[in-house]
Amino acid sequence: MSNWISIDNKLCKTFTFKDFAAAMAWMVKAGYAIEKINHHPEWTNIYNRVEVKLCTHDAGNVITQKDYELAEILNQL
Repeated sequence: MSNWISIDNKLCKTFTFKDFAAAMAWMVKAGYAIEKINHHPEWTNIYNRVEVKLCTHDAGNVITQKDYELAEILNQL
């Protein structure tokens, strides 16, 4: 799991892209994968960066296997 770190019971990573359009395209593509597994991240976009935070709210806002699985999917995109 490259470059993911645990902060306050969340897996966190910042993805950096060429520009805003590339960041948005990645978010749209990721959105389809996220919806398919029904596990939704906290994320923000500022220009060419997307900051992602993963935790499982149903499990009490802690990191679970679902978060590791989504992190791997996002890495592969």
